[in-house]
Amino acid sequence: MVQHQQVEVERPTLALEPLVDWLGDRLGDPAQPLRATPLGTDFGIGNALFELRRGDDVWVLRRPPAVLNDKSASNMTREFRILRALDGSRVPHPTARVLCEDPSVIGAAFLIMDKIDGFTPGFVLPEPFASDPGLRRGLAEAYVDALVELAEVDWRARGLDGLGKPEGFLERQVPRWLAQLERYRSRELPELDFVTDWLERNRPEMSPAALIHGDYSPFNVMVAPDPPARLSGVIDWDTGTIGDPLLDIGHLLARWTNPGEEPVLQVQAGGTEHYPTRAELAARFAERSGRDLSALAYYECLALFKLAVILEGTYARAHAAGAPESENAMAALVPRLTRAAAAFARGERE
Repeated sequence: MVQHQQVEVERPTLALEPLVDWLGDRLGDPAQPLRATPLGTDFGIGNALFELRRGDDVWVLRRPPAVLNDKSASNMTREFRILRALDGSRVPHPTARVLCEDPSVIGAAFLIMDKIDGFTPGFVLPEPFASDPGLRRGLAEAYVDALVELAEVDWRARGLDGLGKPEGFLERQVPRWLAQLERYRSRELPELDFVTDWLERNRPEMSPAALIHGDYSPFNVMVAPDPPARLSGVIDWDTGTIGDPLLDIGHLLARWTNPGEEPVLQVQAGGTEHYPTRAELAARFAERSGRDLSALAYYECLALFKLAVILEGTYARAHAAGAPESENAMAALVPRLTRAAAAFARGERE
């Protein structure tokens, strides 16, 4: 998800004693003390992460944020099911170990998975990626190739029937996200009516159904720390479903910045130099997946509309709490998303 400056929010904590009681001998040696350390920076909109250690064993616990924009968000059971289904596939992912659906243990459902060795390429790149143009190009290609592999997963054979409803997936998107927006909408958003009307009038035939991530970007992957450029894991699967896989590539490319462009959100880590363009990445996906990307602008527009609705929930909470507009990062960011969605629809951003 987007990282940004934000008003102070509640950060979830981890109740260690009940966690130890619940774990018992499910993970590692119960005779060893369990230590927990918060990971990353939580802004109250993303799932909270904690590193767990028992002796030489290391895992990551993942739980929902303190506040949800929608009750369907941050579904730990869904994420655990997807991660288990991906075991043995070519999609890089963390190995899920245990799931707790009982919120009384630590205050929310949670899952524990193996910790991945690597870095998230959100804003900065470590060496040697920062100074090696070939590695940067390879990194962008790895983003795309993981989506190709994901779209090829035999989701029925892996027990994911019922995870989503692929029939009518695209038809449901605009009504579904507008309904969520109306639950907390507190202001008019530029171009929103144009975007939703355009999406309804220009909806393509759905690409063959596949397992999709639902929030795919460089912020939701981890990169192996050493060359060659490759992903060590795709993370944050709580919005995964069975649907149109072109929405995933649309989400990645809608946020991608070509040289000389104003970014929609932020430029890819390290700037735009030595990275492929959106057109080059789209061509790679189309060639490797065999899927038709002639309606890519639709998926780019839809991805930004969806993201705008989600982040408007963050704006609305801060606004309702009395945060000044100047301190609410979403005040300007969400309108920028709806304008960018309109630009893709009109062909002004390709």
